[in-house]
Amino acid sequence: MPRKADEYAIHLFLSSGHREEIRFTSIQDFQKWYSGELVPKSESNDFINIPIKNIQGEYMVIRPSIITSEIGDW
Repeated sequence: MPRKADEYAIHLFLSSGHREEIRFTSIQDFQKWYSGELVPKSESNDFINIPIKNIQGEYMVIRPSIITSEIGDW
């Protein structure tokens, strides 16, 4: 019987070279956040909230314009 994941870890690569890991309880929660918050504001320098799964009601704030799809020379 296939197992279901307890959570999904998402890695955000920032233009500064840092990497942030955030976790979602379901892939649907991630898709909702990604398509509703990150994609529409991807070029913005305004802060957006990133939910932190393990601390209820706590958020990390980040400027979407610094999130990069380029990983670089790892």
